[in-house]
Amino acid sequence: MTDLKAELLRVALEAAHRAGAFLRDGRPDDLGVAATKSSAVDVVTEMDIASEKLITGFLAEHRPDDGVLGEEGASFEGSSGIQWVVDPIDGTVNYLYGRPDWSVSIAARKDGETLVGVVHAPMRGETCRAVLGEGTFLNDAPVRVRPAPSLDQALVGTGFGYITERRVRQAEVARQLIPRVRDIRRAGSAAIDLCDVAAGRLDAYYERGLNPWDYAAGELVAREAGALTGGRPGEALSGELAVAAPPALFETLQGLLEDLGAWHD
Repeated sequence: MTDLKAELLRVALEAAHRAGAFLRDGRPDDLGVAATKSSAVDVVTEMDIASEKLITGFLAEHRPDDGVLGEEGASFEGSSGIQWVVDPIDGTVNYLYGRPDWSVSIAARKDGETLVGVVHAPMRGETCRAVLGEGTFLNDAPVRVRPAPSLDQALVGTGFGYITERRVRQAEVARQLIPRVRDIRRAGSAAIDLCDVAAGRLDAYYERGLNPWDYAAGELVAREAGALTGGRPGEALSGELAVAAPPALFETLQGLLEDLGAWHD
């Protein structure tokens, strides 16, 4: 591992664990919605904002020349060529309701390539981390994707957007997919879903409508654990469509999602 990657990993892990402890231990009993984004159910809590401030402050202290892209508005260019992509709470609605499937997601990119990804899920007591070319670890143990099953035996994770029209379309895609797979899971955190593919807890994952902070860290985690990742056939993973699966399952699922129109509303 190069000195740069090691430094970025150290900073990402420390920032994620500090934010995770703050969110876990400081969650108020009367936590409410501070703002909404794309719709009335796409919420931001005061803790999202405070967590992002904590993370960006830590990054500014330890990596002052780097840029940041954050979900809750922190966005600025740096001079080092490194950009941090930060989701202070991935799974905000889960966090709002006191459900355990939420995470802090932090990735470091250089020239558009993700070098380091950390997804810290405090209520699971788990941290997934990956460094480009160095594999994926769940806490301190290396992990790999499950051997690819046939599509009809695949447990597939997904998520739904917050705009009503999009959710209706996504539900229709899921309705057509369910008879062709073992089952579908919807946990509410894209970053955790990608980590679950990496750790063999899901066979595959797909979703439309993600933002870079939703997938930047988790995509590297899944890929370094042996998954293929992408969007529509021949395209990179993007907000249009995200797909992650072991190689022998990836093209089959990707092709079916293309046929079902999972990439459009």
